Amino acid sequence: MSERSFSDADVDAALEALSEPERFREAEAHVTRIAPQLQRILNMALKQGGWFDDSRDKALRETLAGDDPVERERQVATLLAEETRIGMLVGVAVGWALANELEGKRDA
Repeated sequence: MSERSFSDADVDAALEALSEPERFREAEAHVTRIAPQLQRILNMALKQGGWFDDSRDKALRETLAGDDPVERERQVATLLAEETRIGMLVGVAVGWALANELEGKRDA
C-alpha cells in the first residue's frame, strides 16, 4: 500500500471540517470507545521511542531538588509542557498510522 500524500490545502480543509462541533463529536466518540487500546499503544510508542526514559527521570529529580520555589515551579511547568507536546505528537503519529491501517483494510 502506498501512502497518500496530502496538500497543505487538503490538511487545512480537513482541520476546518474538524472545527465543526458535530464532526469532532463523532471522532471524539470513536476515540472514547477505543481509548484503552490507544493508551496502551501510545505508552508503548513513547517507551520504544525513548521519549520518557532515564534522562526524563533525572531532569524531574533535579527540578524537584531545587531550592528556589519559583524556579522549581517554572521548571516543572516546562517539563509538563514538553511531555504534553511529545505525547500529542506521538499520539498524532499513532492516529495517522491507525488511519493508514484502516484505509489499507478498506482497499483490500
